[in-house]
Amino acid sequence: MNSTVITNAKIVNEGKVTTGDVWIKNQRIEKIAGSIPTGHATVIDANGKLLLPGAIDDQVHFREPGLTHKATIQTEARAAVAGGVTSFMEMPNTVPPVFTQALLEDKYQIAARTSLANYSFFMGAGNDNLEEILKTDITKVCGLKIFMGSSTGNLLVDNPVVLENLFSKFPSLIATHCEDEATILKNTADYKAKYGDGMAVKYHPLIRSEEACFKSSSFAIELAKKHGTRLHILHISTAKETHQFDNSTPLEKKKITAEACIHHLWFSDADYDRLGMLIKWNPAIKTKADQQEILKAVLDDRIDVIATDHAPHTLEEKSKGYFQAPSGGPLVQHSLVAMLEFYHQKKISLEKIVQKMAHNPAILFQIQERGFIREGYFADLVLVDINLPWTVKKENILAKCGWSPFENYIFQSAVTHTWVSGHLAFADGQLHEQKKGERLGFSRK
Repeated sequence: MNSTVITNAKIVNEGKVTTGDVWIKNQRIEKIAGSIPTGHATVIDANGKLLLPGAIDDQVHFREPGLTHKATIQTEARAAVAGGVTSFMEMPNTVPPVFTQALLEDKYQIAARTSLANYSFFMGAGNDNLEEILKTDITKVCGLKIFMGSSTGNLLVDNPVVLENLFSKFPSLIATHCEDEATILKNTADYKAKYGDGMAVKYHPLIRSEEACFKSSSFAIELAKKHGTRLHILHISTAKETHQFDNSTPLEKKKITAEACIHHLWFSDADYDRLGMLIKWNPAIKTKADQQEILKAVLDDRIDVIATDHAPHTLEEKSKGYFQAPSGGPLVQHSLVAMLEFYHQKKISLEKIVQKMAHNPAILFQIQERGFIREGYFADLVLVDINLPWTVKKENILAKCGWSPFENYIFQSAVTHTWVSGHLAFADGQLHEQKKGERLGFSRK
């Protein structure tokens, strides 16, 4: 029997901070109390460190299959766990794209063998795979991903009839990437004509503009309202878009929800000169005003969850010119400590970080028995030393690509222990891979 008691922890959970002990027995939380007799259990004295529910990242790209020179499920799940992310939901734009149930199941098999974190995978939507989409078991799969706008590969869904079918027929959550392709193509041609092939990356947010984002996300919302679809819009990048979302309805009852990502909260267009292609993402990092308004929408609950859109590429790929360098970068190892940095800067409370990174993803996706520190729930837990500064360096980056936009940044907080489904998967800088993570289940009919 695996039995551990975490003592003297500051437990951040469900809107409050309390001091106490947590007993982990096998995969689950057996007891939470002010003091728990330790008996024959392994004892970990938290000594006043923060104990948080593990972060649930609802948007990552771990690149497997087909793009494993950039990342694998194994390498990126390790990075996730070291960063306090105990569960992830991975996107379908792999090679081949996940357009069939067989290809979807293949990814689950890879994860079952190799993933240190808990996992789920989105089914992918194309212009002609409706039949396969409707076979999706919504109790075992997090949702359907639709690229409504620019996409790599052939995942762009731009046929209005197909979109109507998807929004009206899929019985569960649809997650969308919203950028209007026609707007982007026009802007690309205009800027290329003006600045040529050597164009600077600082024009990226003007090509992938506010207009492109708003045009697409407002269309998705219109479709969702028409069909009563459960819509989740990913990586909001503009102030204008935040005003489309509601904070007057409890999350459990919302039909339309939204996500903010770490890079849109942390960086602005002022950082392009310093970091260049390393912060080239789609949708683009935009202005300081956009950045501030996104945080405001997170704080007032118009935006429901914080994720990463972790999407690594090699440094060689990122060192190419603007039109050749791919968009995306690694974030999953540093998302929790980045948000804790905002806590140190008095921009957000600990309770709100936990709400947006653990509680709300669990509620929003109807994940079974995770996302909270509750008796009977799976023990997905993270111990954090709030006052343990460390510097991001190549040697402590676990993502396979080996770089980070946070390189040389000194974070004030550090993850010291991570439990995944009751297994101590990370402790004091060491990964323990004797057990793998679990497939996420969903309480849906």
